[in-house]
Amino acid sequence: MSRLFLSSGIEGILSLFFPQQCAACHSSLLTGEKLICLHCQIQLPQTNLHQMRDNQLMELFAGRLSLTKATAFLYFTQTGMVQRLLHELKYKDNQALGVFLGNLFGQCLMENNWMEEIDAVVPVPLHRRKQHERGYNQTELLAGGLGEATGKPCLPRLVKRIKYTESQTKKSRLARWENVRDVFSIQEPPAPGMKHLLLIDDVLTTGATLEACGLAIMKQYPELQLSVATLAWARDI
Repeated sequence: MSRLFLSSGIEGILSLFFPQQCAACHSSLLTGEKLICLHCQIQLPQTNLHQMRDNQLMELFAGRLSLTKATAFLYFTQTGMVQRLLHELKYKDNQALGVFLGNLFGQCLMENNWMEEIDAVVPVPLHRRKQHERGYNQTELLAGGLGEATGKPCLPRLVKRIKYTESQTKKSRLARWENVRDVFSIQEPPAPGMKHLLLIDDVLTTGATLEACGLAIMKQYPELQLSVATLAWARDI
């Protein structure tokens, strides 16, 4: 009996007693489905902003952060599917979901060569205290999955979060910026020859966190090109 056959047989038996559930709708996953059922994958509210060079995200950062391009994978709404997925990722220790979603995002960006000019992906860091509490940085998981799908290296130690900050969730636009101003610093330089970095975050609301992190990078390396990509965009919040 081959090891592969034995492994698949054990997985099949386990699934009878402990069926895996879709992270979005919590229905039981069918054979061949992983983390998110096919029905929910089809229903993911994709923005398709990567197909538009001068899109709404570029307008959002205009005059704030000099970007080559910007995109987001999904639209975020309160109580919607993307909110449930992010809750699973950030608060239910579903680390595999982060890599999976990053992979889906990366596959999407590969369709029209959006990643062709990018040299590496850089996740927005958590403060070490918050990362210790959670056990992982969800944005680093997303960036890792995206990098795996696109063949781009991930640079999780390029930027460091040097100040512990409160949650941005209930803050005004101005308060969000004040909360993250001067909280990032460069820890490790990019490799020689890298000219274009993609800054990754999980959710974009006002863009304050990405702006602060991006400005820290550009202050240290003004010759670099910088682009941003987020898993979700909460445009109506």
